[in-house]
Amino acid sequence: MSSHRYAVFGHPVAHSLSPRIHAAFAQQAGIALEYTAIDAAPHDFVAALDRFADDGGAGANVTLPLKEAAFAICAQTTDRARRAGAVNTLTRNDGQWHGDNTDGAGLVRDLTGRHGLDLRARRALLLGAGGAARGVAPALLDAGISELIIVNRTAERADALADALGEPDRAHSRYWRDLGDLGDFSLIVNATSASRQDQGAFTLPFHLATPRTLAVDLNYGEAAIPFLAWARAAGCHDAVDGLGMLVEQAAEAFEHWHGVRPDTDPVYAALRDRDKVLVTAD
Repeated sequence: MSSHRYAVFGHPVAHSLSPRIHAAFAQQAGIALEYTAIDAAPHDFVAALDRFADDGGAGANVTLPLKEAAFAICAQTTDRARRAGAVNTLTRNDGQWHGDNTDGAGLVRDLTGRHGLDLRARRALLLGAGGAARGVAPALLDAGISELIIVNRTAERADALADALGEPDRAHSRYWRDLGDLGDFSLIVNATSASRQDQGAFTLPFHLATPRTLAVDLNYGEAAIPFLAWARAAGCHDAVDGLGMLVEQAAEAFEHWHGVRPDTDPVYAALRDRDKVLVTAD
């Protein structure tokens, strides 16, 4: 029985690029690594995680729709996971799961490092309040945005996220129906699953954007097409999908587990070149 098994849990998860990314990182570092994708519906997640641990599971990534459930089962969590109320990285320590959230760090590293974008003083709109939104919201505030408006179709979830962030002067929740009355934003982040469920047009008021706006979709590939098409039609200055964030958040987890910081640029370039059409977001 191996003591060095790793996996990504999600539902669905067959599409996940995480096994390919971690295999590339392991090859760089000269580490023998077993990393697989495990499909676990929300009602079976805890049992599936227990089976994984019993079989030598040392760490796991967690993707949609399990990030908040992962937070709930952790014996210990990092500060950034607690601020998010969601976990995307699990580590087995002394028979217990310890949780972290590397999504926000991955997003900021991709935007500021790879794309050379400055997030400071931007007025930001966050679409969605689920596990993906929770992962990035604290990091956006830490990166120096001036204001964060959270809009979700279920208003109570937006309210809960705004309250959890603990910055009432900068983080606010609004109703989806208010989108036409919120003014414009220099950063718009799509953290919803709407594009995955409906591959049609992504409908938002164009006046939310200006020629200075950075539009970011946490999805990548086909799932990001509708929102990025809206961003281009709205005249946004920059439109970025979530592939770089995916690679960077994986690097954070890999370094935590193995003590080695991988070089993300060749992995990102290979995925961008090899997979012109990817499937969805982790």
